[in-house]
Amino acid sequence: MTTQVIVLNGGSSSGKSGIARCLQAVLPDPWLAVGVDTLIEAMPVSMQTSDAGIEFAADGGVSVGPEFRTLEAAWMAGVTAMANAGARIIVDEVFLGGAASQQRWQKALGGLDVLWVGVRCESTVAAGREIARGNRVKGMAVSQAEVVHQGVLYDLEVDTTHSEALECARTIAAQTR
Repeated sequence: MTTQVIVLNGGSSSGKSGIARCLQAVLPDPWLAVGVDTLIEAMPVSMQTSDAGIEFAADGGVSVGPEFRTLEAAWMAGVTAMANAGARIIVDEVFLGGAASQQRWQKALGGLDVLWVGVRCESTVAAGREIARGNRVKGMAVSQAEVVHQGVLYDLEVDTTHSEALECARTIAAQTR
């Protein structure tokens, strides 16, 4: 079977978005890149300040409510529909719930050939990137660095602590069919 979806999971500022862009450059066919940030940006601002939506705490913690989960499920179904229609998809995700988050995606992507990739980065390095980006709540990188991988099963893991996004993308591309 041919790889239809690549799921990149890692904490904030671990390098997933850079890897996704590099994958689009090195893979022979066109791939769409979508991410949880796209979902959050598409939501009304009121969802970003509500217990029912998604909240970003001052210490970098993130909590989601039932309305967020409803929209997330619809978004996952849409991503799956695009893959079923023939688009190849790179998903840039942050599994805040570890294994439970992966299970939601596994259910949504059932029947598709998925390459599950863990994107790791030492928390101190990710924290430095977080500061340099300037568009993240301080503390997200450190709080997410390990929790997003708890109980998650991968086909492949890459570490951006000392490896560039392009090198990681080439390693991932070599595992696609």
